[in-house]
Amino acid sequence: MAFCAGEFADASAYVTASEMAHATTTARTGPGIAYAFARSPFVHAASVRHLDKIAPGRVFLGLGAGTSRMNRDWFGVDSSHPATRMKELVTCIRAYLEAENDQHIAFTGEYYTLDAHIRAPVLGPIEVPILLGAFNVHMLRTAGEVADGVLGHGLFTDRWWDDVVDPQLRLGAQRGGRTASDLLRWGWVITAVDDDDPQRAVQDAKRQIAFYLTVKTYDSLVELHGWQDETAAIRAEFAGGDLRKMGDHVSDEMLWAMAVCGDSAQAREMLAARRRLPDIGFLSPPGFLVSPRRRKHYVGQVINAFEQIGAVL
Repeated sequence: MAFCAGEFADASAYVTASEMAHATTTARTGPGIAYAFARSPFVHAASVRHLDKIAPGRVFLGLGAGTSRMNRDWFGVDSSHPATRMKELVTCIRAYLEAENDQHIAFTGEYYTLDAHIRAPVLGPIEVPILLGAFNVHMLRTAGEVADGVLGHGLFTDRWWDDVVDPQLRLGAQRGGRTASDLLRWGWVITAVDDDDPQRAVQDAKRQIAFYLTVKTYDSLVELHGWQDETAAIRAEFAGGDLRKMGDHVSDEMLWAMAVCGDSAQAREMLAARRRLPDIGFLSPPGFLVSPRRRKHYVGQVINAFEQIGAVL
């Protein structure tokens, strides 16, 4: 069992992961994902060490670059050259997590410089997998080169895993002198199950897909599948139409490729139809135009629908 915590303007991935750690005894837990460049390497590492005190041996760290606009306008930070910047960030976080007590931690890169000598006995190496919320080729290669694996986006399809993720992870692993088969391939799956109102669950899943596809970062996946017309209609609706109608432009092909939804029977059918589910798949209820109460309802329905197969939230 494993739980991951995302974040947005009203939720911190580290705070939520802490709540999850306190509420569990054996499950893995961690940010999935935390905005990478909104925090310094020291703050990421200190937060992870704090989590590891609560849930020793059960913590992982998922990092995501976020969009350039979010970094600039929301976080007030520079995110240029994100793949290179992420490589340095992961290296610096690892330096803090692997440090012995009284060890001098030094790093000089293009984006980060460390010269830390923490004399208090608070360090000591801890093992915490670092996964990247990588989508496109350069960040996937970075994950293969320096991270412990990838935490796949909810939009990842079987074909995206096969044609893009695996080849780029291999290239990155070769660049880092590593073995690609050792890398973790985790990810989350858009999941909305409701036996009382399955059509609403389907619509919520479609709206979530549509909301993600308003971001141009994901155009490479759209082009791979030939979904340019549907995506153009979604973005037109987002720019000046009715947000609740955005999901109307998500085809059944898109829905079955990227989501698990409907009543329990259909959800299990959709899950079984996927060839390339992540090794650990986080079943994530939609959040776009979905109330916290509704999301909580979906969580309960998901547990009921999938508990017999050991699904992960």
